Amino acid sequence: MTQTTNSSVKTGKNAVIYLRVSTEEQVDNFSLDSQEDICRKEAIRRGYFVTQIFREEGKSAKNIIGRPVLNEALKYCRKNKREVTALFVYRLDRLSRQTSDFLSIKKSLIECDVKLISATEPTGTSPTETLLETILASFAQHDNDVKSERTKNGLHARYLSGLVNGKPPLGYILKDSHAVEDPESWDKVKRAWDLMAAGTKSLREIAILMNTWGLYSVHGKKGYKLRPQTVQRIFRLKFYAGVLTSNVYPEEVKGQHRPMITMEQFYKVQNHLDGRCTYKFPTPRRAYVNPDFPLRRVVKCSKCGIGLTAGWSKGRNDRYPYYRCAGKCTTSIPAKTLDGAIIKLLKEITPREECIELFTKYIKEAYEERVSNLRTNKKLADGEIQRLIDLRKVLVEKNLMGIYTDEIFKEQNAELEKKMAKAQVAKADSTLEKYDINKLTDFIKETVTDFGETYKRSSVTQIKALLGSIFPNGLSWNYNSTLNYEISPIYQAIMDFGTSGVPFGVEDGTRTRDLWYHKPAL
Repeated sequence: MTQTTNSSVKTGKNAVIYLRVSTEEQVDNFSLDSQEDICRKEAIRRGYFVTQIFREEGKSAKNIIGRPVLNEALKYCRKNKREVTALFVYRLDRLSRQTSDFLSIKKSLIECDVKLISATEPTGTSPTETLLETILASFAQHDNDVKSERTKNGLHARYLSGLVNGKPPLGYILKDSHAVEDPESWDKVKRAWDLMAAGTKSLREIAILMNTWGLYSVHGKKGYKLRPQTVQRIFRLKFYAGVLTSNVYPEEVKGQHRPMITMEQFYKVQNHLDGRCTYKFPTPRRAYVNPDFPLRRVVKCSKCGIGLTAGWSKGRNDRYPYYRCAGKCTTSIPAKTLDGAIIKLLKEITPREECIELFTKYIKEAYEERVSNLRTNKKLADGEIQRLIDLRKVLVEKNLMGIYTDEIFKEQNAELEKKMAKAQVAKADSTLEKYDINKLTDFIKETVTDFGETYKRSSVTQIKALLGSIFPNGLSWNYNSTLNYEISPIYQAIMDFGTSGVPFGVEDGTRTRDLWYHKPAL
């Protein structure tokens, strides 16, 4: 902001005043008004008449970029170099805290034959005064550099203590300089992590879900819908696993905030994002679920192989449910007839009680063996993880000492991160031991004891899952009240569990299965 003095006196010693104060310097006795008062008194003492005042507020002196009033003052001096003979400042660091910028400004003023005068420091055109000006400008830069270094060291120390610098990611808020859970978004973001770890959703689907949950990214004061690219960046942050990382500092430190996910879950998500996951999840076709017709599209026509559709047929007194071929076959099947045939078939293939007991016993033994192997693998994975952590510490130390360049550090760190991901995913498989094997076997007994009754009390989705697991190749209706089917190997093994692998020589003639031979593959 410029200000013109009231006097119109023209003398040979006209001068302008440039005033600047940064936001952090706006304290008592250092305001623009204080600077102006001191500069005016010094100008009067030296016999100068002030014709113009340039006031710049809230601007840093680290560089001259983004300081329009200073540029305006220099332009004014060039344009009026015949009238203006001096430019007054409160201190030399008001012009710049960079020595190179100060010398450039000084050169520009000399070319206009305008003297630079500090109201509180020795300035002039003699060699000694010029040397003092340069020294004072260097002191200003040194002071600025020291403050900058202290700020950087302070931010680094805060980072090493586990505190986040700047705004925390979605799901957290900043409270008393600490990242804490955001009550409005914490559970929603955690749910998104769980879905991503399951591997059943794409980034686009996750982004759509998060938007429907009311989550959004904030830029300034405005919120925007989450895009797949933004969601991917969220799932790349170790912050959610309780670890701070930075593009500025090479160290990875444990944060003081509450982790949203485990480290195993984080690396599992990374595998999905990188496309390294070996699990294949089939995407089911969308189908209209009608509780009145649970066998719709499940049973096929034996003539043309097309799935049956269903509907209601209007009779004289009531409506009646029917299944019919969705192709050219016109024969209709009463829903009661098809349901009865399915229930009869399920009851016929229900395993005997002793078979179920032997099978559940085998399940428990296989479970214990698997858990034992997983515990061994977990110990090996923990050892590998610790080895990689120690290697990374050495890598960071060599980078800080200058032995490894930043490029070599990034390359080696990326390789360690890949190995860490594999070890963490191997460790994550140990979640099997979290299951209650007794509840699992009880569920098996309840389901397998009578398939027909299980069918009756199941929902449409459960019926499709039940029939799909028993008859993986589907069921076909022959229109003579019979069904074509092929039982899956696992259910066939349950049915045969009490009739094969029987040791000879049992006195009472009871033929029981030897569990240690011919174990079916699960």
